[in-house]
Amino acid sequence: MKLAEALAERADFQRRMAQLKQRVQQNAQYQEGETPAEQPLDLLEEYGRCADAWEKLVTAINRSNHKIFLENGENMTAALARRDRLKAEHGVLTALADAATPEQSRYSRSEIKMLAAVDVKEIRQRADNLAKACRELDLQIQAANWAHDLAVGGVSSID
Repeated sequence: MKLAEALAERADFQRRMAQLKQRVQQNAQYQEGETPAEQPLDLLEEYGRCADAWEKLVTAINRSNHKIFLENGENMTAALARRDRLKAEHGVLTALADAATPEQSRYSRSEIKMLAAVDVKEIRQRADNLAKACRELDLQIQAANWAHDLAVGGVSSID
């Protein structure tokens, strides 16, 4: 199994676990004289099996990421951390630019005018540069995900 396939399977496990959690909660109570649509303990058991398989898959993915190097020589684990940092910094810059964009809500000259504390154009350019760097890094990560197999110890598809 390729690493990219394992990542898709991990997402499937996460969706399945979220659905099971919701179903457990929906069936936690029922009206007197009725029966729940599904047995919460059965759902919990299924959740546990799914969570076990998810844990094994995540472990195999992490083990694989530790062994993979991108075409630029960067370790996959470091590249993933850098991508997360780039995304977070991009979010901060975008939020700053949005917050610093003055609203023209004055009705008369005597009202207080708000000014941007930063150069919004420059902040947006920095955010654009970070977004580009993130996209380029993501392409390298995706290429490596499809080029490498999952480390031994992966799991098979969910039911």
